[in-house]
Amino acid sequence: MKRELIKYVLEREDYGAEVTVAGWVRTRRDSKGGFSFIELNDGSTLTGLQIIADGDLPNYESDVLRLSIGSAVRVTGILTESPAKGQRVEIKATEVEPFGLADPETYPLQKKRVSFEHLREIAHLRPRTNTIGAVARVRNALSYATHQFYQDRGFLYLHTPIITTSDAEGAGEMFRVTTLDPGSPPRAENGAVDYAQDFFGVPTFLTVSGQLNAEAYALAFDRVYTFGPTFRAENSNTRRHLAEFWMVEPEIAFADLNDNADLAEDYVKYLIRYVLEHNTTDIEFFNKWVDETLVDTLTGVAESDFERITYTQAIDLLEKADESFEFPVAWGDDLQSEHERYLTEQVIKKPVIVTDFPFDFKAFYMRRNDDDKTVAAMDVLVPQIGEIVGGSQREERLDVLADSMRIKGMDEDHYWWYLDLRRFGSVPHAGFGLGLERVVQFATGMQNIRDVIPFPRSPRNAEF
Repeated sequence: MKRELIKYVLEREDYGAEVTVAGWVRTRRDSKGGFSFIELNDGSTLTGLQIIADGDLPNYESDVLRLSIGSAVRVTGILTESPAKGQRVEIKATEVEPFGLADPETYPLQKKRVSFEHLREIAHLRPRTNTIGAVARVRNALSYATHQFYQDRGFLYLHTPIITTSDAEGAGEMFRVTTLDPGSPPRAENGAVDYAQDFFGVPTFLTVSGQLNAEAYALAFDRVYTFGPTFRAENSNTRRHLAEFWMVEPEIAFADLNDNADLAEDYVKYLIRYVLEHNTTDIEFFNKWVDETLVDTLTGVAESDFERITYTQAIDLLEKADESFEFPVAWGDDLQSEHERYLTEQVIKKPVIVTDFPFDFKAFYMRRNDDDKTVAAMDVLVPQIGEIVGGSQREERLDVLADSMRIKGMDEDHYWWYLDLRRFGSVPHAGFGLGLERVVQFATGMQNIRDVIPFPRSPRNAEF
């Protein structure tokens, strides 16, 4: 018989039907009446399915009574209306087939609370917990909703390179990719490593962004988006940073900063509405056990018109604040997380799109404004998290882009193809990046970004 996911079985009402399910045991309770209650979960939903295993099953003594937490089992039985409180259906087993037992003495996920820190040490088993399982389902829903959002709007899904020679952000925090022997690399006459003998013949790295490649395709397909892994060799051991994370990067041609902001606002709202509608049980779980303000916060974002202010206005608001910030506020300095949260939670009290940042600390590709001090950049800020989207209108003017590259110390020859996009049919265009993990954090209320990606990569942590 075809096996059915538990989430679908829980919705059925055709009592008396025969069903087959499989999963992992969460609990087993034995009754003096000669039968056992087994809670089975297959990850498809937060809620487990109760199995009634009667003592007259032929393998009751030999198999059923050996099932402990973590054991894998397949059950066939009759769908029955449950008399117990909090559940509508249960299965009266006619066949119980164990696959793999879990030693109750050594299985690390017993019926007790375990810290998130400890769960990171057993990342291969933590998806079997309620919290990490719910995180995984929300992450899946946000990924699906991302594709649905852009596909419905005519965007082309684009696969950009993971191995690159370009530092899209100009920050230099990149992981090197090489086949050279690190103990004895070939040397040029000046003593430097001779990358001409490397696999690609030039220094190569893991990408920090697919944006530059996406721009090339946006200038042929009007609108594109990338969705893939990106990497930052930033030595930050914080709850907000990862060395490997997933980015969604749309790029739109014939568009300015306002078009970009409109798209970002629509996208963020779409994601939040989607999980509120499709992951109700998981969101309610997080609201109960992780952040009791979560549903109100998410609903507020989904229903708000995002406020739009300039960076200069934001600095003015922060300088007037009766607040002792850890990082000082001054025009010309980037906004910190505490500043972003203060704006969204204390001053404006809803999501904010901050625009027109100083040229000095923004990337070379951002369009210079007429004041020659700021660029047409934007950050989308939400409560609890701060920045969730960063983007800009791109510099479409060849002479201005070349000048910005010189000021930022970029090698124009290295980016010859990027400059070509301004020589041949250049148009105003814009785009942004959204870190999936930041959105998962926001949608779940989870405090540490390492708990919203299956196998986190951070400084000195690449296990699993």
